[in-house]
Amino acid sequence: MAETLASAVLGPVFEKLTDEALKKFARSQNIHSELNDLQNKLTHIKAVLNDASRREVNDESVGLWLNNLQHLAYDIDDILDDVATEAMHRELARESGDFTSKVRNLIPTCCTKLSLSQSLHIKLDGITSSLQLLENQKSDLGLVIGKDEKQKSNNRGYETCLPEADVVGREGEKQNLINKLLGGESSKENYSIIPIVGMGGVGKTTLARLLYNDTRVKNHFELQAWVCVSDFDIVKISNSILGCVTPENEELKDLNKLQMALTEKVKDKRLLLAVDDVWIEKHQDWEILVRPFRSCAPGSKIIMTTRKDQLLKKLGVDHLDQVERLSDRDALSLLALHALGVDNFDSHPTLRSKGEGIVRKCGGLPLALKAIGRLLRTKQTDEEDWDEVLKSEIWDLENSSEIVPALRLSYHDLSSHLKQLFAYCSLFPKDFLFDKDELVLLWMAEGYLMNESLTNKAPEDLGHEYFEKLLSRSFFQYAPNYKSFYVMHDLMNDLATFVARDMFLRFEQQTEMAVVERALVKYRHMSFVRERYVGYQKFEAFERATSLRTLFAVSFGEEQSWDNFYLSNNFLVNLIPQLPLLRVLSLKQFHIREVPDLIGNLKHLRYLNLSQTFIEELPENIGNLYNLQTLILFGCERLTKLPKSFVKLKQLRHFDIRDTPLLKKLPVGIGELRSLRTLTKIIIGGGEDGFAITKLKGLSNIRGEISIEGLHNVQSATHAREANSSLRRLTKFGLNWGNGSGGGTLEKEVFNELKPHADMLNELKVEFYEGIEFPVWVGDPCFQKMVSVSIRDCRKCKILPPLGQLPFLKNLFIEGMDDVKVIGSEFTGTSNGVAFYSLEILSFENMSGWEEWSTNTEVLEAVFPCLGKLSIKKCPKLKQVSLNALPSLRGLDIDECGNGVLRTLVRSASSITKLKISRISELTDEAWRGALTYLGAVEEVYMDDCKDIRYLWESESHASMVLGNIKKVYVSDCKNLLSLGEKEDDEDSNLLLSSLTILDIFGCRSMERCILNSNSIESIDICNCESLTRVSFVGQKLKSLVTYGCEKLIMEKMINTSMPMLEDVFISDWTDLKSQLIQLFSNSIHLTSMYISNCPSIESFPDIQLPNLTSLTISYCQNLKSFPDLQLMNLTLLTYLHIIDCRCIDVASYPGGNWPPNLVSLAIGGLKKPILEWGSENFPTSLVDLTLRYEPHVRNFSQLSHLLPSSLKEFGIYGFDKLESLSVGLQHLTSLQRLFIGNCPKLKDLPEALLPSLLRLNIHRCPILTRRGSHYLSLISHIPLIDVEGYKGTWLLY
Repeated sequence: MAETLASAVLGPVFEKLTDEALKKFARSQNIHSELNDLQNKLTHIKAVLNDASRREVNDESVGLWLNNLQHLAYDIDDILDDVATEAMHRELARESGDFTSKVRNLIPTCCTKLSLSQSLHIKLDGITSSLQLLENQKSDLGLVIGKDEKQKSNNRGYETCLPEADVVGREGEKQNLINKLLGGESSKENYSIIPIVGMGGVGKTTLARLLYNDTRVKNHFELQAWVCVSDFDIVKISNSILGCVTPENEELKDLNKLQMALTEKVKDKRLLLAVDDVWIEKHQDWEILVRPFRSCAPGSKIIMTTRKDQLLKKLGVDHLDQVERLSDRDALSLLALHALGVDNFDSHPTLRSKGEGIVRKCGGLPLALKAIGRLLRTKQTDEEDWDEVLKSEIWDLENSSEIVPALRLSYHDLSSHLKQLFAYCSLFPKDFLFDKDELVLLWMAEGYLMNESLTNKAPEDLGHEYFEKLLSRSFFQYAPNYKSFYVMHDLMNDLATFVARDMFLRFEQQTEMAVVERALVKYRHMSFVRERYVGYQKFEAFERATSLRTLFAVSFGEEQSWDNFYLSNNFLVNLIPQLPLLRVLSLKQFHIREVPDLIGNLKHLRYLNLSQTFIEELPENIGNLYNLQTLILFGCERLTKLPKSFVKLKQLRHFDIRDTPLLKKLPVGIGELRSLRTLTKIIIGGGEDGFAITKLKGLSNIRGEISIEGLHNVQSATHAREANSSLRRLTKFGLNWGNGSGGGTLEKEVFNELKPHADMLNELKVEFYEGIEFPVWVGDPCFQKMVSVSIRDCRKCKILPPLGQLPFLKNLFIEGMDDVKVIGSEFTGTSNGVAFYSLEILSFENMSGWEEWSTNTEVLEAVFPCLGKLSIKKCPKLKQVSLNALPSLRGLDIDECGNGVLRTLVRSASSITKLKISRISELTDEAWRGALTYLGAVEEVYMDDCKDIRYLWESESHASMVLGNIKKVYVSDCKNLLSLGEKEDDEDSNLLLSSLTILDIFGCRSMERCILNSNSIESIDICNCESLTRVSFVGQKLKSLVTYGCEKLIMEKMINTSMPMLEDVFISDWTDLKSQLIQLFSNSIHLTSMYISNCPSIESFPDIQLPNLTSLTISYCQNLKSFPDLQLMNLTLLTYLHIIDCRCIDVASYPGGNWPPNLVSLAIGGLKKPILEWGSENFPTSLVDLTLRYEPHVRNFSQLSHLLPSSLKEFGIYGFDKLESLSVGLQHLTSLQRLFIGNCPKLKDLPEALLPSLLRLNIHRCPILTRRGSHYLSLISHIPLIDVEGYKGTWLLY
């Protein structure tokens, strides 16, 4: 029997009405009779919900009645929550002896002139009237009391999802596509596109995932990346791809730098890129995205899934085979597989006809068949259940074209609780990555996990069980590339939005505000997109959404900790106080510095997430949040203290304070919060009222991750033993004694007593332990799940624990072990067999006393068989290294060690492909050349600050013999390096180092010449080499050329080579650069970006015949006189143009309209003729971003108003010496969002008419204006990011 969503909403109401504590308080307030009456009426209504559930599908009046009932149930629950919270408050006040002075704090402000009893009577009277109306309507609708039918059970329960390998009916398509993937069909690019086109739900992503995960495909491609692109943000998508192909956690925001980095990572590698859910149609956007993949090895492939074929046709992709619906036979097989667990009906022949009917209704859509199959899997295998599904009225609903009927039927069959949880997911955008644990905490905060009172399960456990049920029914799917995340199919997201109705609002850019405003008072839950700048104008209307329970920001894709987001201060000050019923508030990652006191008035709040904000403390009245269950302060790196009132948070279950380095003390009484399940950091000590480790024994529900700091304050091993009982359910465990602890036997005894249970722990981190040796449990092979160990700054330990015995250890980091001199068999362990069987990453750092490292080869078969990356840094005394062969080692990083370490390790690992060396003592040319002979497999070499190196190789011809696979060479700060090779090869030797593609040299201040004859070089980056005079290279394949800080470079000593493939040029500080070299660049039709700065010898700029140019910057070229401005209008792809401080250029013709037709960003100024004299024409209307510089005559902007297009969103003004006023001249810039003003010493005012719409305001070196800061404070306080130099007060608000 399907249940209505209203049943779930009523669940918490009945639970509260039957709570004895609430009943007792109700009697004290003389409202118990009203509550009894309320319960009776609700019971009568509940009795007809089964009938209403059957009829709401096709009876709009019943659906409206149920919707009104849900809203009323929310209102009732809010009142009961007020009562329960007030009861809790009075109980706490009574316990603390502070009852009368605080008893009224929790009464809503609208009722402060009334007694609590009076205000409750008034509210309950209104509720009773509304409820009576619904009861009358119940009779008018003819709703009858139905049988309290229970779900039939076949004891199969729910099951997890079937693996994608059990796909039916796609064998032919799969094999055809695999042939294309593995084949080498001709293409003008190094990559070719494999399209998968079809309607929603037909299985495009499933098919793509099958291909992506196929063993043959994995073995064929060197790199793989999967990215969803329905939200086509090129920077975000490119960062996601970069994250797939490199382990380095670096996100770049500049598209040019990002694409250069991506180009380097995929260069000469056979890449498989899957771009899922493509919606764009613009050919230009796609071309920008795939530009880096031209550097891939031939045979690279891009799998594209899309519902629309317009882009593919523009790209000239032939053979657009549509992924068709499944045949009836395959559809029936898929239905059986998910409904019965087998792919046929042989064991259930009576169900076959029913199955055939269902297949016809599903229309061959795999997603629909899976959903219905898993629905049927929860029922008994009799004809009645299947017949009920087949004959459901949902198949014939009018809006079946919008919502797939099979999916709606699957939803309709869910229990009321699961319907509620699914509808809640409408708050998240399409392609959102769901974290199961975080979602469960949100569900719990909303009260969705409280109404199965007959179970003894914790709400979190119940939430995980519910999630698994939804996963098993295809409402969620596993996310590609993300092991711990989940996604929701687009069609499922549409369904969630459909069933959410006016309870839920996902506020996005495309949301129609007029529609929203009509339903403001009805919304209970709301999310909004976390953009870089979140202004207040569009949220002002929500001050009337006083019924909101939920308010949080969501982002697209995987969140990165270094992303910066800015929120209007008015959001906190003006909006939050108007939402007294909030239960969930999440403002994570916003640049918030202070939490206002008003947060303590949100008495219903259960979930508060302020992670990765800039707050330093929480207000003292945070203790008034008696219902708070989850408080997340993760990554609040400026947080210094917590309020004393913390002890009053008796309901707190999850408290996350990871990565809060300045927090040195826990609040008094936190050990009394018995409900805590998550407490990520414990700080022992902190004064007389600090936290004692014995308090841990009272926190018996702690689980997951925990780090204990201040262990040097533990006075007795017995105290640690008492705390150990709380360490049973840990998965991550950190122990920190604090820098400067005393050491001695007590520390080891304490450490020994803190042994966690071995059956769950997978990560261990030990810091500042001052004992001489580790307890025996560290390294005990009984820790079967241990995958990561970190030991840091244990400076008195003389031997390492036997970590080689941990069978599944993958990552090991050891740092700051000053007293360790020898590492040998005690580290590997003495048991026979293989030591460090699974270890993949090993790092030693800052081991000042370490002298010798050897492995025990007598009793062990092998050591480090899987080690792929080894790092040894700051180990200056390490001389003797004796290791067996390291067959899997690919990455070696050595820093501040003797050259003997390098020589020994390269002998042991002939398969190294990436070598990093820094500050290697006595690494002479001879020692380095000796190491080179073992580097035949190396592809990348990074060398930094090796002072004894003068030459990288004897000659390039010699280097080509020993470095046969070298692709990238990076050299920095080698102060005595003179040249790449000691001897020069013949200039016609153009086949040397034939695999080298990237050369990067930085800060080699003695380097005089850089000569490279390799004909494969694609990127050259030479910077801050102040003695360099000669550069020579073969430019036939060169794509990127960067040089700056090489002022002595003589242009005539560069080989006059053509560079036909050049794409990016960045040149600065080249005194001798002449126009002839730029002419070479201008002949490169592939050029997309050119940057020329501070090159005083350039007098003319050649004609620009660059059809692919997108970015052009020319700055600080003081003698540049001629510029082909008339040709700019032919640069149809140019979007970014900066011409700054070139005092001899006369651009009088610019206002004549010769601008690139698609120009988006323009910075200009400091030219021969001031902007004021340019005439009456304006800048192009395509502009979004405009910066004007160095205008000596303008006093107010009415003089330049005619130049400025109204399309501007960003405007910058710099170096306007006489500018006094901005109050006029900018009024027409109604789209302006970001305003930058710099070096305008006489400026007195701001454009007040534009301030309300601004999202960012920067003011620097404007002394008169900054002194008037107090005048503008009220006018700009709403701006999310304000940065004003020279004012120390509240003017600096970002």
